[in-house]
Amino acid sequence: MTALPSAPVEKVIVTYKSSSAEAASNTAAKSDAAEKAAKTGEKLSFERRLAGGAALVDLGDSASKQDVAEVMAAFKADPQVTSVEPDIRAYAMAVAPNDTDYAKQWDLFEPTGGMNVPAAWDKTTGSGVTVAVIDTGYAAHSDLATNVVSGYDFISTSADARDGNGRDADAKDEGDWNATDGECGTGSRASNSSWHGTHVAGTIAAVTNNTKGIAGIAYNAKIQPVRVLGKCGGSSADIADAITWASGGSVPGVPANPTPAKVINLSLGGASSTCPSVYQNAINGAVSRGTTVVVAAGNSNANTSGFTPANCSNVITVASTSREGNRSYYSNYGSIVDVAAPGGETRRATDTPGTVTTPENGIYSTLNSGATVQSLENYKPYQGTSMAAPHIAGLAALLKSAKSTLTPAEIESAIKTNARPLPGTCTGGCGTGIADAAKTVEAVTGTTTPPTGTVFTNANNVTIADNATVSSSINVTGRTGNAPAALKVDVDIKHTYRGDLVIDLIAPDGTVRNLKASSGSDGADNVLATYTVDASSEVANGTWRLRVRDAYRGDTGYIDSWSLTF
Repeated sequence: MTALPSAPVEKVIVTYKSSSAEAASNTAAKSDAAEKAAKTGEKLSFERRLAGGAALVDLGDSASKQDVAEVMAAFKADPQVTSVEPDIRAYAMAVAPNDTDYAKQWDLFEPTGGMNVPAAWDKTTGSGVTVAVIDTGYAAHSDLATNVVSGYDFISTSADARDGNGRDADAKDEGDWNATDGECGTGSRASNSSWHGTHVAGTIAAVTNNTKGIAGIAYNAKIQPVRVLGKCGGSSADIADAITWASGGSVPGVPANPTPAKVINLSLGGASSTCPSVYQNAINGAVSRGTTVVVAAGNSNANTSGFTPANCSNVITVASTSREGNRSYYSNYGSIVDVAAPGGETRRATDTPGTVTTPENGIYSTLNSGATVQSLENYKPYQGTSMAAPHIAGLAALLKSAKSTLTPAEIESAIKTNARPLPGTCTGGCGTGIADAAKTVEAVTGTTTPPTGTVFTNANNVTIADNATVSSSINVTGRTGNAPAALKVDVDIKHTYRGDLVIDLIAPDGTVRNLKASSGSDGADNVLATYTVDASSEVANGTWRLRVRDAYRGDTGYIDSWSLTF
């Protein structure tokens, strides 16, 4: 957006002298508005008293600029008036970024499975916060480069590091490929390099509004690549030292970190029924230095208690959810999971392992095209709790940037408290729900939205036939004035191919607001979502309709229920 809309002035705000009758009496203010109407020939009416004592005077919706000027001049000429000013419009500053692949990042903005990130960007973008990505290192990428600060390579064995030496100050990702089956232990398989750390980093802080690639969650934060995973993974001793160094602690033989991180992302783990003391001591030290530690729950579809460092104390353990808002089929679960975040599903649970059948439902981020060593930069969708954890690390950076005094415990509490229930299902436990970025930021900055009011619901089923258009109505009564600027529309539609559906909200005056477009690539079942629309130009009372059009052949369903929250 390069220019704000030019909205007509429909109301003026009049402040009377404290000694005047109009300052204390609504009746007197109404009379004065009528007097000014007679004087100017305009249709003026006293609407209400503002919290500061001023009177809000309505000019109607057809007042020209000249009419407004005449009305304001009439009030200014009144010796009992202290000031008069137009009631002007304000607009949200967080518009969709211009990154070319932003539309693929459903995990940031879709109401069903997304994390409600864009609405947080009005208040914070992560400035001043460094996030350490303790992972495979960094594969050079132009959509990350300006947000990357110097890191460190903590892989102590040169053969695993593949750089000819042990630990050094170069966090370059040298590749984590395995040439043959069994090379990394019984059951290990040959594989190409994953460039895993670069994918994680992009979710957290890819450069945004640069007309290319993707948007990062905390796009003004800095990424510090800390390399611990190479050939055949990484050792707990190296990972523990990396946690200490990244958070500003001292590691023998390693120079001090010049830019300590306030958030650490650990999208890694191994099997262990207990948290090793080497991990726990390092984590406790990091937290004591004010660093929030975020850990992936693991991808074994098992209880997280059997995996570490996810089962350590003083961390935020993150499960993965799908685009439909269910626990991802692979995600670990359990009572020690703190919260969930989008991790995606690049294939269905029943599809052949190793295949990519639903790339549009994965987490799209920065990567490299090299099979073993680095080649050209690119972007690809991945799935995993490794992809879910950086969503929470990015949110932690947003929170720390918005309020620098927050402790790791306060950040964890805020994220968990303000999560929303999964719209789908989670067997085994997914913490407090899917993290909500905007709601959490509002909570810590003291700008939490006031509680909502009355909910109007229609729970009568309406069949959606093939290639048909149907509607369901809600009659709103007992409200005063206009509908909210953030009208909540909760929709529950059962359908066997939700991409068929176009969903509109129709106001009492016939104004149509599109809630969902059709998509030939979205083959998931059902629409279970909350949409937020600006309906402030509409009178609240009247008949509102949810219109659903089935745009393709082959699948049917029904409107189960829907509601409006005023």
